[in-house]
Amino acid sequence: MKSALRIACSRAHLQQVRDFVRTYLNSRQLSEVTVNQVVLAVDEVVANFIIHANGEDETQFLDLTLAFDQHDLNVEIADNGDTIFLPGPTPNPDFHAYIQQGRKGGMGMALVNRLMDRVEFFTRGNHTVCHLSKHLT
Repeated sequence: MKSALRIACSRAHLQQVRDFVRTYLNSRQLSEVTVNQVVLAVDEVVANFIIHANGEDETQFLDLTLAFDQHDLNVEIADNGDTIFLPGPTPNPDFHAYIQQGRKGGMGMALVNRLMDRVEFFTRGNHTVCHLSKHLT
């Protein structure tokens, strides 16, 4: 089963993305914890694409595809802008220290890496693509 969504690059569409992912995953009767983990990971990557890669330019759009392959969930997020967005390696931060310091922002991709089994950024033509996967039993 495969499902796809296209949105304009605006934060206003983040709730639509979360609802789309949640509905898709709930149709597979997954645990609430797993659903919330994937929704959070996808939301973070989509927000990064919207804000950092496309500057919230609503003339640009993102394509989101969700698919199951036996026991693996595969998520692909692709932009259609002209800017290549390939985040560098994400350090493994000390979340406890980060919270104690009262810092905000900048931890999203570290969290995505913890929630998903595989996180890959690459280019397809002049577009950026992020592939996320999670093994589900």
